[in-house]
Amino acid sequence: MLIVDDNERLRTSLAEQLAFGGEFAALGAASIAAAEALIRADGARFAAILLDLGLPDGSAREFCAKLRRAGMRMPIILLAGASEEEEVLRCLDAGANDAITKPLRMQDLLAKLRAHIQRSIGGEDAASVIGPYEFRPAAKLLQEPKRGRKIRLTEKETAILTFLLNAGGQPVSREILLSEVWGYNSKVTTHTLETHIYRLRQKIEPNPAEARILLTDAGGYRLEAG
Repeated sequence: MLIVDDNERLRTSLAEQLAFGGEFAALGAASIAAAEALIRADGARFAAILLDLGLPDGSAREFCAKLRRAGMRMPIILLAGASEEEEVLRCLDAGANDAITKPLRMQDLLAKLRAHIQRSIGGEDAASVIGPYEFRPAAKLLQEPKRGRKIRLTEKETAILTFLLNAGGQPVSREILLSEVWGYNSKVTTHTLETHIYRLRQKIEPNPAEARILLTDAGGYRLEAG
């Protein structure tokens, strides 16, 4: 993992939190020049890049475009201020994968990282366990082996479950889910998300009125572990 941000305190804090539990190891760079030097040394080792928009020696958008022209395919997640939406959109057009707004919520950042890294290595073809189901994102399918049942999912339902699954049982806010599933600049309201959650529960919960798999928690939603 490469963290590119000129705020030393933030870089150190992020590296420590990402390393907690041994999931990610991170190196930091305070500038584009420092980041490029690390990537030249061994760019293949970086599973993802966290990239601040306000760097002292150049444009994050041009840096994204340069990496993509060089054939670098690792996910790039932007660290953005609340007022930087237009620049975020320009960076997304230049090759960045996603953005998260400061102040960062660590569980949301981890969920984004897991989801994008999984997609980048083709891991979505594998099956994961959600409650009594085997979840196959590539097929948009839930299978319940004990009952021999298959549940077809829509694209949005699949995206919601994938993101919640990658959150590792932690709650994900409604705002993050809207951003991840419907796009950073989406005008979609939380009502749309709540409608999709309602329909998902109708499909997967034994008793949708008493959810035990897809839970409401901490201003958002989470999947019950196991």
